[in-house]
Amino acid sequence: MLRDEEPPPEVLGAESEPEMPKGLRLLTAILPWVIVVVVSLVAALSAPGLRWASMLAAAPALAAVRYTPRGVLVIGGVSFALAAVLGMRSDIANDRPQVLAALLAVTLVSALGSELRRRSERTLAVVRSVSEAAQQAVLAPVPERVGALRCAVTYNAAAAEARIGGDLYAVVETPHGVRALIADVRGKGLPAVRTAAQVFGVFREAAYDEENLLAIVHRIERSLSRSLGGDDFVTAVVAGFPKPHGLELVNCGHQPPFWIRAGRITVVEPVATVPPLGLAALGGDRPVRQVLPFEPGDQLLLYTDGVTEARNAEGVFYPLADRLPRLLAREPETTLAAVRADLTSHAGGRLADDAAMLLLQRTAD
Repeated sequence: MLRDEEPPPEVLGAESEPEMPKGLRLLTAILPWVIVVVVSLVAALSAPGLRWASMLAAAPALAAVRYTPRGVLVIGGVSFALAAVLGMRSDIANDRPQVLAALLAVTLVSALGSELRRRSERTLAVVRSVSEAAQQAVLAPVPERVGALRCAVTYNAAAAEARIGGDLYAVVETPHGVRALIADVRGKGLPAVRTAAQVFGVFREAAYDEENLLAIVHRIERSLSRSLGGDDFVTAVVAGFPKPHGLELVNCGHQPPFWIRAGRITVVEPVATVPPLGLAALGGDRPVRQVLPFEPGDQLLLYTDGVTEARNAEGVFYPLADRLPRLLAREPETTLAAVRADLTSHAGGRLADDAAMLLLQRTAD
């Protein structure tokens, strides 16, 4: 996590950037000095040297990308001094003031640019730290065991700098059995996290209060109808395990879950076309509760559309239904790790959307 504090310098005036590859950090740190040395040598060996010396302005300009304002001024000062010395032996004396003035101007502007960059990075660090805290509050860790269920979860952010989004999951044990939720809020950033936090809070409260799974969905719908804009919505699947060998599902416009029994995978398609949460006023079928058997060893995979809509270089969607059979393992954690690795490989190492998966397995006891 980035911190709103000054990192220790690795070289004089250079800032440390933990997320930048080590080789690139080294290159950006030494490149301005390489320019100073190379240009000075070429200028010293050439006639007239002042024309080459004007290229020293590139050193402070590049330093602004990596160095503090002090570091930029140091590099600019060294470049200015070398240009002055080279100008003394040049036969183009009339150009000397213009070259030195240009070098001084570039140094000062580069130092200003470095300070503006530092301020932007500090602001970004604060925003990201707040965003991460909000995301961690919404995506609380799921225990490995909840009631008679083993749980495994994985969450892939679309990019390292986009650490928050609208994907949401939760598993809670209640007097009415274990309840689980996976949801996907339309949009990204802090507004999506705010909506996700709202859904999470209402779900946890309703899961304890309501015996009927449909009543939980209705309470979330009523809450969202008072706060969401006209174009906003939340797709979700609410699952309940009211008895040892039973499973209930309510799907509100979300990706259909996978019911896994003895290696056989069944896509649990919704029995009605139910709109996402927050859009009930626009019409459509009412939520329907589906009931399935759920014996020891059975598994239920819930996921967001970031999984099935991940594309490869040819634009082909990730075929989760086709890949899942060969990725299944006895342990839910092993299965999700394999799916996550396969998904990332399919997408070329980087996803275009957030992707969450929740795998629940009924234990023998």
